[in-house]
Amino acid sequence: MPPRSRHQEATPQEELNEAARLADQIQHIGYTKRDIARIINRDPSLVSQFYTKNKGAAFVTALREVLTAIETAGITELPELAAIAARHTQRRTTASGSRARVRGKAVLITPSGSGTGRAGAQAIASGSAHLRPLIAEAARRGLRLAFTVRLAKTGYLLPSGSRTDSPGIRRDVIQRADHTEERSYGSAQTGGFDAADFARRVNAAAGDVTAAVHQWLVESGRIRADAHILHLEIRTWLPASRPRNTAPGPIRA
Repeated sequence: MPPRSRHQEATPQEELNEAARLADQIQHIGYTKRDIARIINRDPSLVSQFYTKNKGAAFVTALREVLTAIETAGITELPELAAIAARHTQRRTTASGSRARVRGKAVLITPSGSGTGRAGAQAIASGSAHLRPLIAEAARRGLRLAFTVRLAKTGYLLPSGSRTDSPGIRRDVIQRADHTEERSYGSAQTGGFDAADFARRVNAAAGDVTAAVHQWLVESGRIRADAHILHLEIRTWLPASRPRNTAPGPIRA
């Protein structure tokens, strides 16, 4: 699909660094900062920091190649542009020329297969993009996964604690004072979900983990289509040699 048109406020070009200038050009074509963040597989807040904190030097080549792909090759889909950017993204270097260390995120999978990743309101709004590598790695290693979501009580279609909603989960529904609930789907005891199957859903949603989870919950009759996920947690583990027969099965509805 062609990118959405969006009015951009004029910013003096001489005040912008190269990453911000390229981001501006991509936005003028019709993409948003959130789109650019998905293309470079980063949080939208980083794209904003191209303008406010002079960041983005490591993404200049990637953004230039993406802009060229849009303008000369007619490539417009985010997954294709993200693949182009990934080939040209370079790590930041220190003053001595060595690779700079980056802050770790809570998406590391241990040798035993145990991993956890969480997304709050800001990350949810950008598609929980930082959870995609966790899911992709879990799929590559043949792991199982489960997830916990929080949304308004009125967004759920099934009663709290219903075995139909999440069969076999021995965990109470967490009800909060702000009229939201946390519910878990899948566990090591029930067998959880196939990470590879869920990774395909994420890919089909152009890398939007929030949308993939939301779609499954809607398709399986668990939440309303207009419900909004407020918090998301993904957990992974190495499956037993003989999964229990009580496993919920594939992530498909």
